[in-house]
Amino acid sequence: MSVTVSRREVRTAAAGVAVTFGLNGVAVASWFARVPAARDALGLSAGALGLLLLSMSLGAFLAMLSAGEVTHRLGARLTVCVSALVVSSGLFLAGVGIGAVPSVVLTAAGIFVLGYGSGLCDVAMNVEAAEVERALGRTVMPRFHAMWSLGTVAAAGLASLAAWALLPVTAHLGGVAVVVAVGTLVAARAYRLGGDASPERGSGVMAAWREPRTLLIGALVLVLAFTEGTANDWVAVAFIDGHAFSGAAGSVVFGVFVTTMTFGRIVGTLALDRWGRVPVLLVTMLVAASGVVLAVFAGSPVVAVAGVAVWGLGTALGFPVGMSAAADDPARAAARVSVVAVIGYTAFLAGPPLVGLLGDQVGVLRALLVVPLLLLPALALVPALRRPVA
Repeated sequence: MSVTVSRREVRTAAAGVAVTFGLNGVAVASWFARVPAARDALGLSAGALGLLLLSMSLGAFLAMLSAGEVTHRLGARLTVCVSALVVSSGLFLAGVGIGAVPSVVLTAAGIFVLGYGSGLCDVAMNVEAAEVERALGRTVMPRFHAMWSLGTVAAAGLASLAAWALLPVTAHLGGVAVVVAVGTLVAARAYRLGGDASPERGSGVMAAWREPRTLLIGALVLVLAFTEGTANDWVAVAFIDGHAFSGAAGSVVFGVFVTTMTFGRIVGTLALDRWGRVPVLLVTMLVAASGVVLAVFAGSPVVAVAGVAVWGLGTALGFPVGMSAAADDPARAAARVSVVAVIGYTAFLAGPPLVGLLGDQVGVLRALLVVPLLLLPALALVPALRRPVA
């Protein structure tokens, strides 16, 4: 940190970061939970739906390419404020494209904007979160990501109620957009620590692209993001098509995933402080792979949902630990977080169409098996998470 701050200021910043994470989760999950409604309203096949979902991933990916430089020049606080307005605009536009004026093009444009704003916010809030973690002197990054997950749990619950009550998608997503915009702008006022604007010096993003450790962390985060993103995009649809769940029940299954992922992020900090990043990630990745297999091949709906719960628990720590590892050096945090995020978000770019195209061939449920096929070889990348020796 460039200035001395009190413990009270650290706690204030932590609260602001936590709210930012939570509201970003609400925005993104509100869209995810209405994916089945979008598919039905727009009459899309699995492959066409995968291409539509690609719009959001493309927006996030493009944001990541510039987010390190933007955060470096504007500072974390202002970057988060700008991103909140972008996220809310995209969410509202997507709601209009699904409900008020059914249009694939309008919906795609909306989720592209939503993805861009979310990606921009992701880097800025992780930079501030890393400074809070450093100031506290203990592992808290997964708990910030747990707030994101709590936001997704709340959004999934609200989406289930909205679907049950037949609330128009436009009204649902429009209301969420207003709450996210106002709440994030208020939360960003609490930012106190890292990510100050520094336009007078270089961001170091290009140098970070040449660092082997940063690239290895990015590759690991790519696989872990694919593991999480596949559930976000496809688990509701997979259970509706593959296990004959209703639309409301499919949203509940998505809620199960994010609930267990949230629990894992809250309690996982204790495991990380006791045993370290590498052994904990090795175990949790194996747990996630086992959960996917159980969800696909289970002979009963109850066991299949239990598999989703295990999948969420195993997925919990991957992305936040990757962000913490990228930000180990505060002087290069924005640049390295940006690079790791760009690589990681490639999963969100390639994942939806990959699973969708596989789903056209073998069904969406069986297509989920691509997740353990990527997780197992990625275990070799986990040692890159060790803290560098000073």
